[in-house]
Amino acid sequence: MTDPKTDDNHFSFKPYEEKEGEEYMNENQLKHFESLLRSWKAELMEEVDRTVHHMQDDASNFPDPNDRATQESEFSLELRTRDRERKLIKKIDESLKDIESGDYGYCETCGIEIGIRRLEARPTATLCIDCKTLDEIREKQVG
Repeated sequence: MTDPKTDDNHFSFKPYEEKEGEEYMNENQLKHFESLLRSWKAELMEEVDRTVHHMQDDASNFPDPNDRATQESEFSLELRTRDRERKLIKKIDESLKDIESGDYGYCETCGIEIGIRRLEARPTATLCIDCKTLDEIREKQVG
């Protein structure tokens, strides 16, 4: 999964500096996360565009079946990656809607604060760490 923080291929951001006594999910924090989410989405959209252009430019009808198979395998891998990114873009859009509605940053299960650092690590998080842990335990038990 693409990480919104820092590495060679992705944008970087300045972590939010909380001020003492500051209200959770105030206007400054919401602007910070909106900017983070929009930058992340823009980068993902650029990747989608690059993939489309790459596949159009490199699409060749190789006479050798091995070359064709290699190209199809590469395209298949790229398409799977883009599909995961498409799903991530959908989550980013949902997070942006939550910012607009005032629901961003709160656990959708128990309603408590998810936390600034957790949201910076995973800006699309909808569960607090406790609810997410319980959710993962349930998933393992079910199968």
